[in-house]
Order: sequence, then C-alpha cells, then structure tokens
Amino acid sequence: MHIDIKESVEKLATTIFPLIRSFREHLHAHPELSFQEFETAAFVKSKLQEWGIPFQAMAGTGVVGLITGDLPSEEIIALRGDMDALPIVEANEGKPYRSTKEGVMHACGHDVHTSSLLGTAFILQQLKPHFGGTIKLVFQPAEEILPGGASIMIKEGVLDNPQPKAILGQHVMPLIETGKVGFRKGIYMASTDEIYVTVTGKGGHGAQPHQNIDPVIITAHILVALQQIVSRRADPRLPSVLSFGKVIANGATNIIPNEVKLEGTFRTLNEEWRKEAHGLMKKMAEGIAESMGGHCDFNIMNGYPFLINEEKLTEKSIQYAQEYLGKENVVDLDIWMAAEDFAYYSQVTDACFYRLGTGNKSLDTMHSVHTPNFDIDPEALKISTGLMAYIALKQLGN
Repeated sequence: MHIDIKESVEKLATTIFPLIRSFREHLHAHPELSFQEFETAAFVKSKLQEWGIPFQAMAGTGVVGLITGDLPSEEIIALRGDMDALPIVEANEGKPYRSTKEGVMHACGHDVHTSSLLGTAFILQQLKPHFGGTIKLVFQPAEEILPGGASIMIKEGVLDNPQPKAILGQHVMPLIETGKVGFRKGIYMASTDEIYVTVTGKGGHGAQPHQNIDPVIITAHILVALQQIVSRRADPRLPSVLSFGKVIANGATNIIPNEVKLEGTFRTLNEEWRKEAHGLMKKMAEGIAESMGGHCDFNIMNGYPFLINEEKLTEKSIQYAQEYLGKENVVDLDIWMAAEDFAYYSQVTDACFYRLGTGNKSLDTMHSVHTPNFDIDPEALKISTGLMAYIALKQLGN
C-alpha cells in the first residue's frame, strides 16, 4: 500500500509529541555525567524493548538499536543521539523538570537528542511496512569529555555489522528560532586540543627578584608570544584559535612562586596545520623558558578532529529538510570553532551534522548551551523527531 511518507511522519511526530516531551523532561531531571549514563541507558533500552526494537549495549553505557524495513533493500543509515550531561549547577528555578542532581545538568541539550532519537525510532518502527533498508540507532555516551564516546563506539564496531553508508546527527541551537534548522556543507566545526603547561623557576621573596627565577614573568612572555603562532604562522585564510582560560601562580603579593600552571585550548580546521602548530607552540614555550633561566613542560592532549559534512549527503539532507519544513525554515550555517565528537564519525564515513532551532524569546530559551539557564522551547521536539525520520527514510531511497 502506497502512503505519503511526509504526511505519515508528520502525523506520527504530532501524535508522539506529548510522550517525547515527557521523556525529555524526565531525562533533564535525571542527568548523568559522561560514562556514567547508567539510568539513561536503562531508560533507552526499556523504550526500545517496549516498541519491539532489537538493541545491544556498546561502549559501557552506549545502546545501539536496529530497525529493518519490511521492503527489500540493502541500504543502511545510522542516526546518532548523545546522552551525557555536564557538571553545572542548574539555575532554572521553579521548573518541574529542573535537575534533581545538584551540580549535574543537561546544559547542552543531550536530553533533547536522546528523547528525539527515541521519538524518531518510534516513528520509523511504525512505518516499517512501508520502507526498505536498515536504520541503526546510535545512543552514544560521553560526548563531553575526551576521548569522546564516539571514538570508543567506532573502535567497538558501531559502524560495522551492518555498515551504514552514512550517519546523521542533530544538535540543539538556541540562537536559531524554534521551527527552523541549520545546515552547512563541508568543513563545519573545529578540532579541539587541551593544553597543559607547567613553567618552573626559583621562588623567593618579592623584594629580592634578582635572587629568583620568576616563573610568573616567564609565563607572561610565553602567553603573549604563543599568540604569534596564530597571528603570524597560521595561514590567515585558515581559522585557528588559541585560548588560555586558567593560570595559577599561587604566590602572594610578596612571594614569587616556584611554578606557574597554564591550561588552554587550541582549535583549527586542518589536520596538517594542527600537527605543525603543536610542534611550534611546544618549541616556542620551552625556548622562552630556557632563555630566561627556567623550565617549561608543555603537554598537549589531542582532542576531537574537525567535523566535515559530506557535500552530497548534506545537499540531499538540506533538500529533504526543505521538503519537510519549507525552504524558509532551513538556514545556512557558518563555520563554528566549537568542537563535537561527532567529528570522529565524519572522519571515517559520510556524515551530516545539523542544528535544531530551540530559541524562543517569549519562553526565555535563547541562553547558550553550557550555561546554567539553558532550556529549550518544547515545540522543537515535534521537528526533531519527525525531521530526522523523514531525512533517514529519504536517504534510504525508497
């Protein structure tokens, strides 16, 4: 029996909206940190089991479900939703779904991503008689901390047996109005590395600087000089960011400490330059410290790679989003120097990572992610579930 897929998806998305909203509020009230998503994983498993969707555990707290359409097709596509929360004290007083775990909050919208993927799974399961192919549901842990749950799931075979031709992911964006989504073809998000530096000198009395080797002054020179890596060594056409957000000297008004610690981040959009910059920063910092009589331990923890949206996959996804929402509700995105471990998927298979608008001034949901006041317009859940289901079905090609 032929059906109108768009109409069927929209109807199911509307029908299940109250349930998915309750899922999101439940998950928001019970957040769990990275690699600790035990209750969240159990919740996901219970819903998949209730709906007759087979699944397996992966990467500790990860869950992977499979939905195979009844029509003949060998096409396979994966859909990803992350599950972990952040160590943030929520400020949304008076809201019934406020976090019940002090110091832990879904401030990045992963509760939305998880509940939305569950809603998408429900829609697809209902439409099994009308499509062919397999859809892999990837409920991923630990997007927020290195090494990133995506890298672990890939190592454990999430993109194998069966092997999807592509993977789709969505992420909340409070700067985009509810009802709209955003896409960008090609390179979209930056790589991210963590920098940990210890500058060692010889501490002593602040009144006798000639008898000391001042690591504070050495560190100041290093901080200023390192910015030249971005301003004078990087190709000006290539975005690069070097920021230090933590400096600890721990002396006093009249005490020069023995050491100073720095912590920062380096982000860019090219893997060759990324590697080269690492070497340049280390050489410069260590050279400055040595030339001033001190010592510098410069350590870089490699983080996520840059995220690239495959051109053809993303172009088709844009087309399908325009069909589902209307052209006026699909916007173009600029490069964003934030990072996402979805980038790991994009490095090994065709990938498309798009933005779900959740902003509504009247509901005060324009606050940025990773802030204590972050919240969403719940109406966005109608779009998040249906759009991903529609794009997935269209990408399967039948």
